[in-house]
Amino acid sequence: MDRPPLGGGPEEAPLERNVRWLGIAGAIRATGMSLIGPYFALYLRHVLDLGFAEIGVLAAVVGIVPLATVPFAGLVTDRLGRRRLFLVGLAAEAASILAAAYAMDRHALVGLLVAVACAQTVGTIAGPALSAYVADFTQASERTLGFTWVRIGWNVGFTLGVFSGGALIGLVGFVEVGLAAGVVLLVGTVAVALVLEPSPYDRALAQRKQRGASARGERTPVSTSLRILLSDRPFLALCAAVALAELTVGQWGTTFPIYSNVVLGVPYSILGLGLAFNGVLVVFAQAPTTRAAVGHRHTGVLALGIGLYAAGFAFLSLADVFVGGVVAVFFGAVFILTMGENVMSIPTTTLPSNLAPPGEIGSYNGAFFAIMGAGQLIAPAVGGFALAYVANPQLLWTLLALPSLPAIALIVGFVTPRLRASANRA
Repeated sequence: MDRPPLGGGPEEAPLERNVRWLGIAGAIRATGMSLIGPYFALYLRHVLDLGFAEIGVLAAVVGIVPLATVPFAGLVTDRLGRRRLFLVGLAAEAASILAAAYAMDRHALVGLLVAVACAQTVGTIAGPALSAYVADFTQASERTLGFTWVRIGWNVGFTLGVFSGGALIGLVGFVEVGLAAGVVLLVGTVAVALVLEPSPYDRALAQRKQRGASARGERTPVSTSLRILLSDRPFLALCAAVALAELTVGQWGTTFPIYSNVVLGVPYSILGLGLAFNGVLVVFAQAPTTRAAVGHRHTGVLALGIGLYAAGFAFLSLADVFVGGVVAVFFGAVFILTMGENVMSIPTTTLPSNLAPPGEIGSYNGAFFAIMGAGQLIAPAVGGFALAYVANPQLLWTLLALPSLPAIALIVGFVTPRLRASANRA
């Protein structure tokens, strides 16, 4: 087909060519990342024999540098350009995964942590550039659909990667799968470099640079960008609410697979199949979910997504009492959590760009991801300690779901009334 299947009727305009290519190339990149990334915590548990609390702390530690980098990545992407920064990030990400595979082969914990931190850091650097790139080519509801297409492309690769990784790790081991992941990432980087064109912002930036010193006055000083951000109280409150929600949402990436595999006894193959089911649900359900959200408030959609995460973890806590068995509860929880992911991704990918003044899209995305990342950074440590010291499943997941309640209250009670209606409309 000439255009991606995002819409449901002939009246829908095709997406911009570069946005389509970004989704396709992202599928290749996601395949490499998900071959090994979701199983990092299980390598620490089963190969290096680390405890739950240790794994949680280490997962948080490797996230410190990426978190500290995000705000600068947003500022840099407004000054160096989207395409250049994105490609540099992808190439460095591939190199980092290859280094992680080497460290796993040597059983070098410090080297592995450094490599994983580097992979997360360069991925973080590329994040605001990717968001700004899509925003440069799209407007209004088309922007919402553009981010959806990129997400669908990523999850096509994620589905293939986690399913293959879960099957291959049991057969050939973590090291070989890590090496394969690095090679796939290199292919993804080359594919992106070949097909992506500079965005309109990139072209305008290049023209200003060609004019030389006379264009310096056209650039917004970093201090001005920071002042704009710090004075935008509704935006900062939105960021804080999402960071608080991430204390619950962030359990999906580390605590969920560890709990499923180690506590519930779900084997690698079934775990990989469940995570692949997550990717398939995104591929087939994200576009209808986005279409259903169009026209509604982003903040209302965000509150619903956070609530679905809490419901998914509550359902997972019933695995030991549910008549249908552990595997049925595991897949049921994956379904609910994925729907929460689909819903929540719509406002978190689109709203920062909608709220940003002209010329500040990169800095707003960088600030949003940085503050949200604070919650993501703390979440695995909270989950690790909870796994180590709370034995009752219902109490465990109730405690981990609690931060979602004040997050929803802040979004509904404070943020929503203070946002421009046009910017808050999906």
